Amino acid sequence: MEKVAFIINPFSAKKNYQPFLNELKKKVDDPLYYVSESIEGTDDFIRDHFNDIDVFVAIGGDGTISTVAKNLINTDKILAVFPAGSGNGFSNETKFSDNLDGLLSKIKAKKSRKLDSFTVNGRLSINVSGTGFDGKVVKEFEKTDRGFKNYIKVSIKTFLNYKPIKVNFLEEEYKKYNGRYLMLNIANTRQFGNHAYIAPKASKSDGLVDLVLVKKFPFAYSLLFAYRMFTKKLKDDEYVTYLPVSEVNFEVNTKNWHLDGEFNTIESPVHVKVLPGSLNILI
Repeated sequence: MEKVAFIINPFSAKKNYQPFLNELKKKVDDPLYYVSESIEGTDDFIRDHFNDIDVFVAIGGDGTISTVAKNLINTDKILAVFPAGSGNGFSNETKFSDNLDGLLSKIKAKKSRKLDSFTVNGRLSINVSGTGFDGKVVKEFEKTDRGFKNYIKVSIKTFLNYKPIKVNFLEEEYKKYNGRYLMLNIANTRQFGNHAYIAPKASKSDGLVDLVLVKKFPFAYSLLFAYRMFTKKLKDDEYVTYLPVSEVNFEVNTKNWHLDGEFNTIESPVHVKVLPGSLNILI
């Protein structure tokens, strides 16, 4: 596999990447791989090998995948994934599993398709990004050892004390949605991760993202909200609004964001723009 490179985030999968690397070395002769030391290091590795590599494999969670993907946007290079994160939303949506044999077979066939991505004030996202409640949850979650149980604990604690954010849209057609919300999500795919479907009807290749506006709801409604989210049944109701958009501008009174599950600080005004068919992914 002379034209394949493997990029490993050593902090994913509870920092236990060595079994993957051992298996890779058994099944691939002299594989080209990089154990990432930083985002800048990953960028440098891809840049150094860009002309010689056809398929770049990201081993990690959604944040790792996004870091690799931003170097491949609007090129003919192919992104592949070996999921090793806490939620693995993007890999779930693109049907990658943690089966190395299956991944190597896909790489050998080297079939790919174009998917959309989007930017938030110029910063790339490939899966789901957001602000408000979930931005705060991600900020607090990064202080823990991660894992689904910790995510639920942080979510409940944050929900009980969180004050809604204020959103003001700048385009006239969306101003009727100005108001206070528990969270605002931008969904290129259907799920956050862990099969929590925040936008069940979102498509990865329609030139649109689903803007999901969620009002703060009574705690009693949270069980129904969770049930619908985990069964792909969330829909427009008195608390949830879906707006399919290709581009949108708004202001929000918080700087706490997550982009593909990674905490970011983003200033208002916010400009969201879809990049149709910008990412070439292995299938």
